[in-house]
Amino acid sequence: MKNKINFETNPNTYKHWELLIENNCAFLIMRVNEDAGFFEGYKLKLNSYDIGVDIELADAVQRIRFEHPNVNSVIIKSGNDKAFCAGANIKMLASSDHAHKVNFCKFTNETRNFLESSFKESSQFFICLVEGVCAGGGYELALACNHILLVDDGSSSISLPEVPLLAVLPGTGGLTRLTDKRKIRRDLADVFCTMEEGVKAKKAKDWRLVDTITKKSSLNDELNLLIKEKSCNKKKADDLIGIKLNNLQKNYVSNEEIIYSTLSIQIDREKKSATITINAPLVTAPENLSDIVSQGDDFWPLKCARELDDAILNLRFNELEIGIIVFKTSGEISNVLSYDKLFETYKNQWFINEISYFWTRIFKRIDLTSRTLITLIEPGSCYAGFLSELIFAADRSYMAEGEFEEYDNKEATIILSNSNFGSFLMSNDMSRIDTRFIGSPEQILLAKQNLDKQILAEEANDLGLITFMFDDIDWEDEIRMFLEERSSFSPDSMVGMESNLRFPGKETMETKIFGRLSAWQNWIFQRPSAVGENGALKKYGTGNKGQYTKERT
Repeated sequence: MKNKINFETNPNTYKHWELLIENNCAFLIMRVNEDAGFFEGYKLKLNSYDIGVDIELADAVQRIRFEHPNVNSVIIKSGNDKAFCAGANIKMLASSDHAHKVNFCKFTNETRNFLESSFKESSQFFICLVEGVCAGGGYELALACNHILLVDDGSSSISLPEVPLLAVLPGTGGLTRLTDKRKIRRDLADVFCTMEEGVKAKKAKDWRLVDTITKKSSLNDELNLLIKEKSCNKKKADDLIGIKLNNLQKNYVSNEEIIYSTLSIQIDREKKSATITINAPLVTAPENLSDIVSQGDDFWPLKCARELDDAILNLRFNELEIGIIVFKTSGEISNVLSYDKLFETYKNQWFINEISYFWTRIFKRIDLTSRTLITLIEPGSCYAGFLSELIFAADRSYMAEGEFEEYDNKEATIILSNSNFGSFLMSNDMSRIDTRFIGSPEQILLAKQNLDKQILAEEANDLGLITFMFDDIDWEDEIRMFLEERSSFSPDSMVGMESNLRFPGKETMETKIFGRLSAWQNWIFQRPSAVGENGALKKYGTGNKGQYTKERT
C-alpha cells in the first residue's frame, strides 16, 4: 500500500457518505461504495470501512459544526439494506503493513472522539440508528454517539467479534467505552466480547449495550420523538449562519517541501526529521465580530488550524521514516497575541468557540503523534498564547539565549496568556502547563504571574518553560547533535518512551483508549496469532480458522 493519503475531501466528492440537512437536523447516511476502496485488493462489502471512508466521516462531522451550526441533532444511519456497518474491512487490515494498521486505528479513534465531543462543545446530539448487522468498528461508531437506537426486527444485531474471529482487540475504543461510558458489568462485557454472533434487541437493551429498541413499524415515530426531545434542549439559536470550508491552499514544491498559506513543511530525509514552520498573520486581528465572521475560512486561526491538522496527518501516514517533527514559528508576535485575545473576548460566540475546540483537537492530535516533538524558539519566533502550547506539547524545547546576529540582534521571546491555563486541555483533562508541572503547583503560580509578558530565555529557563537554552555560538551545533542522537535510537523504543512520558496525572476514558491502543493493539497487530501466515486475519473469509500460538506472555 504505497498510495499517498490525502485528507482533504468535501461532500461533492464523497464516495461513501451522504450528508443531508433538514431544518435543525443532519443525516449522515453511510452507503459505502464497495468498489471504491482506498487501496486495491479488497471490496468494502456490508458497509465495511477503510481510511477513505473515515476521512469522509471526519470531514462531515467538521462541516456540520462549521457550515451548519444551527444543527441540534445528527442521525447516523445506513443506506445499505443488509447492514449498518460491518466494521473495518478485514482484507484491508490483513494486507496492510503494521504502521498503517496502527495509524488507521489512531485516526478512527480521533474521529470517534471528535464526534463524541460534539454535544459538549457544540450542542450537537448524535443518534445512531442501527438496522441490520452492526459489528466491530460499526458498533464502536455507535458507541461514540450519544444515543443508540436498535431496530427490533429479529435480524438486527450488535457485536464486537474481534477476539473470537480475528485474534485482535476492538481497535476503536470499544472495550473501554463498554465499561467506562456505558457502565456494562465486567462479566457481561466478557460474554459479549467473546460472542461471534452478537446480541439482538431485548438482550442488548437489558445489558445497556443500546439505549432504546423499536419495532420497524414505529421506527420513524421513535426517531422523531428523540429529535424533538433534543431540539427542546438546544442551546443555540436557529438563525446561525455557517462558514463554508473551502479547499486548502497547498503547494507540493518537491518531495521534501510543502507550502501552505500559513505554514510550511521541510523534510530532511538524512536527519529523519521534518520542520513545520508556522507564520504569524501579517496584520493584527479584526476588533469587531462582524469583521471576524466575514473572513470565513480565511480567518487566520481557522486557516492555520486546518493547515496544521493536514500537515500532521500527512506526516503520520505518508512519511513513516520521519521520526522527528521540529516546530518553528516566524513573524510578528504581537499579531499572534491579538488573535489569541479573541478566544477570551468572544468565547461565547459560536464561530470562535468552534475554532477554539478545533485547536484543542489539533493539539491532542500532536500529543498522540508517535514522533519525537521538538520546539525551537528563536529570535523572530512568535510563540504567544495558543501557539505557545506547542512548547508544552513538545518532548523537548530549545530556546535561543541573547541576541543573534543573523536575526538583526533580536532576542527570542515567549508570551503566555490565559489560553495556556485551561483553554486547550489534553486527553487527561489537564492543561499542558498543569501536566508539565504536576506535583509543583508553585511553578504554575509563577508562570501565571508572567501573563502577557515578553519572557526572555534566561527567565523562561528559570520558570521551567523550556528544556535548554543556547547562545549564538552553540545553537546550531547543539540542535544538530540532538537530532543526530535522536535519529540513532530505536524508533520502537522512542515511541514507547514518549507515549509513557506525555500523559502524567489522572486517567480518563480518552487516555485509556489511546494508551491501550498504543500498548496492546500495537503488540497484538504483530503477533502470529493475528497476522502470521496462518493467523486469524489472514484466514478470515477462507473457511479455515486461524492457528494460534498458545503461550501467554
